[in-house]
Amino acid sequence: MYMDWTEFWTILSVNGIILEPKQIEIFKRYHKELIYWNEKINLISRQDESNILEKHFIHSLSILKYVDIPIKAQCLDIGTGGGFPGLVLKIARPDVNMILLDSIKKKINTTKMLAQHTELRGINCVLDRAENLCNEKKYNKYFDIILSRAVAKTDKLIGWTIPLIKDNGKFIFLKGGDLGEEINQAKNKYRNLNFEVKDINILGCKSISSAEKKIIIVHK
Repeated sequence: MYMDWTEFWTILSVNGIILEPKQIEIFKRYHKELIYWNEKINLISRQDESNILEKHFIHSLSILKYVDIPIKAQCLDIGTGGGFPGLVLKIARPDVNMILLDSIKKKINTTKMLAQHTELRGINCVLDRAENLCNEKKYNKYFDIILSRAVAKTDKLIGWTIPLIKDNGKFIFLKGGDLGEEINQAKNKYRNLNFEVKDINILGCKSISSAEKKIIIVHK
C-alpha cells in the first residue's frame, strides 16, 4: 500500500519534523510536477514514481532529524538531480539559502523550473561541476552546509568542495550500504576532519529504516 499525504505528515511529525499545511501543498505540487517531467527527463527511477514520498521526500528530510542546520544557513547541494536533497530541505526550511548544483543541463533546467514553482526565495540553480566553484572567490568558505545524495565517494565529495566550507561548517552526505572502507579512506586522507556515520531510523517508515540508509556528517 502506497503512502498517502496524511501518513507522510504523521511520520514526519513523529520524527520531530513538523510541516505546515502550506508546505504540504508545495510538496504536493512538487510531487505532481516531478512525475510529469520524469516522463520526459530521467530525474528519478521510473520504478520510484509510486514511492516518491518515502524514497525521495522522507529520505531527504531525514537530515533534519540528525543534523542541526543553522538559521538562514548557506547551503550547497551537489549533484541535485531532481532536487534531492536540497530542494526538499528548502521547502521544509524556507529560511535557508540553497544553491542546487548539477552538471547535466537538462536536469538543472528542469529543477530550476520545479524550484520556481515552489515560489520560495533563496534558491539558486547552477549548471556546473562542484570543483569549478572553488575557482570563484565569492564562494571561498561561503557555505555552512554542503549536501549530497549518492553522488560520489566521501573523499571525492570533500576534495571537490573543501575550500567552499566555513571553518565551523558541515558536510552532510546521504548514502547506503557498507561504508566502512569508504569512510576509512576519507579519514586517512582528511585527518583533520571529524566523521560521524549514523544509521537512518525513521519511526513509522520501515522502507527507509530497513534499507541500510546512512547519513555521514563531517565536521571541520
